[in-house]
Amino acid sequence: MGCCTSSESKPNWKPLEERSCTDIPWLIVFILFCIGMACICGFAIATGAASRLISGYDSYGNTCGQRNTKIEGVDLSGRDMRENKYVFFLQPCNFDMINRKFRSISLCVSQCPATELLTYNDLKQFALNNGDKSVLLFHRCIPLDIACYAEFIKAFVTFVSDNSVLHRVTAGVMASKEIIMGLCVLALVLSLIMMVVIRYISKVLVWILTILVIVCSIGGTGVLWWLYVDHRNALNNNTPSIFGKEVAEDNVKALLVYAIGATVFTVILLIVMFFMRKRVALTIALFHVAGKVFIHIPLLVLQPFWTFLCLMLFWVYWIAVLLFLGTAGTPIKNNATDLVEYKLQGPLQYMVWYHAVGLIWISEFILAFQQMTIAGAVVTYYFTRNKSQMPATPILSAMARTLRYHLGTLAKGSFIITLVKIPRLILTYIHSQLKGKENACARCMLKACVCCLWCLEKCLAYLNQNAYTATAINSTSFCTSARDAFLILVENALRVAAINTVGDFVLFLGKVLIVSCTAFAGVLALNYQREYTVWVLPLLIVCLFAYLVAHCFLSVFENVVDVLFLCFAVDTKYNDGSPGREYYMDKALMEFVENSKKMGLYKPGDGDGREMKPMVSYYISLVPPV
Repeated sequence: MGCCTSSESKPNWKPLEERSCTDIPWLIVFILFCIGMACICGFAIATGAASRLISGYDSYGNTCGQRNTKIEGVDLSGRDMRENKYVFFLQPCNFDMINRKFRSISLCVSQCPATELLTYNDLKQFALNNGDKSVLLFHRCIPLDIACYAEFIKAFVTFVSDNSVLHRVTAGVMASKEIIMGLCVLALVLSLIMMVVIRYISKVLVWILTILVIVCSIGGTGVLWWLYVDHRNALNNNTPSIFGKEVAEDNVKALLVYAIGATVFTVILLIVMFFMRKRVALTIALFHVAGKVFIHIPLLVLQPFWTFLCLMLFWVYWIAVLLFLGTAGTPIKNNATDLVEYKLQGPLQYMVWYHAVGLIWISEFILAFQQMTIAGAVVTYYFTRNKSQMPATPILSAMARTLRYHLGTLAKGSFIITLVKIPRLILTYIHSQLKGKENACARCMLKACVCCLWCLEKCLAYLNQNAYTATAINSTSFCTSARDAFLILVENALRVAAINTVGDFVLFLGKVLIVSCTAFAGVLALNYQREYTVWVLPLLIVCLFAYLVAHCFLSVFENVVDVLFLCFAVDTKYNDGSPGREYYMDKALMEFVENSKKMGLYKPGDGDGREMKPMVSYYISLVPPV
């Protein structure tokens, strides 16, 4: 199917049967933007910035290890440095913390000095013979005297000098490295097991959580009323208080306010839970089906690894180009010192900002690709009636569909997130730079703006995820998919609330369980190694890794549940189980629908159930003409 075909013109809703390219103009814009990123890298390499960064250069504009061209007005430039391949800093400690650059004179030398330079005569002798005591690192001569770095790591040096703490901690980590690696593997295995087992224990966890919330709310409210009555009786009986009568009266008033507030909160909570009690069953059913999804599509668990690998590769590339730009530009002579500095001038200085936007947009694009891949695989599972007819590798099929048809949608969705994230980061940076300088009103306004942008970013990210799911289902453009998904979510607002509260808390309990089990196993393992007197750092490393692994895997599980919910909402809206309009859903979800029908909680959607492109046309048809 050609990419020029418009997906909006197809009249029938046929999940996975018809594909067409979406948001092609945005794909073109994204490709042009990536070409611009590549041009920045090419510019840095072509102008010699890469070689200057790798090989180093002296204070007169000469790149070490190669022949150089003459810089006008700089007598010591244009030297042949093919024999002098290393950079030596005469004053390596003279570092400008504000401008983040060395103020020391740097020279290209043939070898790093083997002796320490203490006097002017030593420096003069080194200049004559090429001999300060240092070690070679990335073509730079790095001094061995740790006192040189006292300005930067004074606190760390103080900690290092405490042998009674650092040595025991370091020795414990090094000696228990096998245990740490074993516990990290245990955390990985526990995360995989949790993703499968949670389908069986979700019902128990949900109802335990519900009971705990009810008991804690009622119990807390009762305690507050008991304290209020007790303090009021003590005040009426003129029981002496060490703080005086006025303080006792204030406490009684405060307890009354707290008790009333807790009562209102408890009543509202109980009412909400009463009306949502049946919708909690949907969360349990979705968790059950999500467990089946991972059994049928085991490669889903590898998605965090591939995404992390892609992000790491891109970030390494981005940092390398940023460092190239730091040494790119035109050589400029400082008239005060007669030294040469490379600076970007004119429009070229905006390349750094372009490069910074690329970091956010492309990173969000990679994350969006993962979301679209997961959505495509889960949509394939849900809308395939006969599971034996599924592709051999649904994940690879979803990746192929995304690459062929929907990269433009990902580019548009990730760009929207970028537009919100950039001003939030700028305001956060301004707030950090003005800390202690601005007045209280300005500080409050900045924090409020940052908070609002953060909330907007999270809302858009959630809507984007559902838009990708709608695109995976029906191959519509980003705006159409986002609009359709939003209408579906609004229609099922209570169900969404139940899933995003109860479901997220259950997954949080899963993360806590994995970290707790890993930490407990670590304590038992280290207990048999009595020579390790300090367990703090090994256990912290293990617990941190366990949480990161659990978060990655259970976040994928959460994405699968969200995709399943949107598929379920669309399925129940446009199908009713009658001949020709059979449900696609799993047996567990079918039981939920049947139970809901019996209790009068489910009503089939209006219309013939066959139109979804766009679904909003149905709502527009209900509006009377003006």
